[in-house]
Amino acid sequence: MTEGPAGWARPLHAAVLDAADVVAVTTLLDLGCGTGEFARAAADRGARVTGRDVDPAAVALAAAAVPEGRFATGDAQDLGPVDALGGPFAVVTAVQLLTHVANPLKLLREASRVAVSGGTLVLTVWGREHECDVRIFGEALAPWLPSPRRPPGPPALTDPDRLRKVAWLAGLAVAGIDAVTCTFDYPDDDTVLGPLLESGIGRAAVRLGGPEAVVKAVRAALEPYRAGDGYRLQNLFRVLVAHAP
Repeated sequence: MTEGPAGWARPLHAAVLDAADVVAVTTLLDLGCGTGEFARAAADRGARVTGRDVDPAAVALAAAAVPEGRFATGDAQDLGPVDALGGPFAVVTAVQLLTHVANPLKLLREASRVAVSGGTLVLTVWGREHECDVRIFGEALAPWLPSPRRPPGPPALTDPDRLRKVAWLAGLAVAGIDAVTCTFDYPDDDTVLGPLLESGIGRAAVRLGGPEAVVKAVRAALEPYRAGDGYRLQNLFRVLVAHAP
C-alpha cells in the first residue's frame, strides 16, 4: 500500500523544494508530476513549472491544479528535444518516481540532459522496509499472499548506497542524501481499511481469506499505532540532491 492519507507528502515536498533552493522564477521540471500536488507547492513558491507524466488523466488534473504551469503526457525516460520541452531547467525533480520506471539510470540521464549545466536534480524514494511503518500492511496480509522473493541483483534503490551509486553512474555529482519522515495520520478505521482493501494486494487477500479475516488481521497489526480513534504511521523517505555536469 503506497498511497497514503491526504496531505501526507507535504513535508517531503517542502524538503525537495528547500533542497533545490526553489524561489521565484526558478525553472523546474517535475517528472512524474501525477495530479500536481508537488507542482502546486513549487508554483506557490514562484517556480515556473513544467510537468510530465505518462497518465493523461493525471496530467489533466495537474493542469487544472496549476493553471500557470505547462503539462504534457509523456515518458520521463524519453523527454525529447530540450527546447520543445521548454528547457533547459534550473531544477529537475523526480518525486517518488524512480522505483516505478523500467530503467532508473536512463531516467536520471534524461533528467541531467534537460537540466542547465550544474543544474540541480532532486529525487526521492521510500526508505528501507524496516524504516517504514506501512510495512505492517504487507505483514498483516502475508498469510494470503505469495511469499515475496528478493530478485537476484543489486540492492533496491531504497538502499541509500545503491541510490547514490545509480546517480553516480548517470554522471551526476551527488551533493548528499537526506532523510525525511512523513506522518500518515488515519482518523478512523474506514480511512485506512477502505483504500487497503481496494488495493491489488487487499483484493487478492480478501479473495483467499475473506473480508472478515483480513480486516481482523489488519486491525490487530494496526493496534500498536493507535492514536485516538485512528492510527499514526511514521514512514521514512530519502531525498537525493545532485548536480548535472
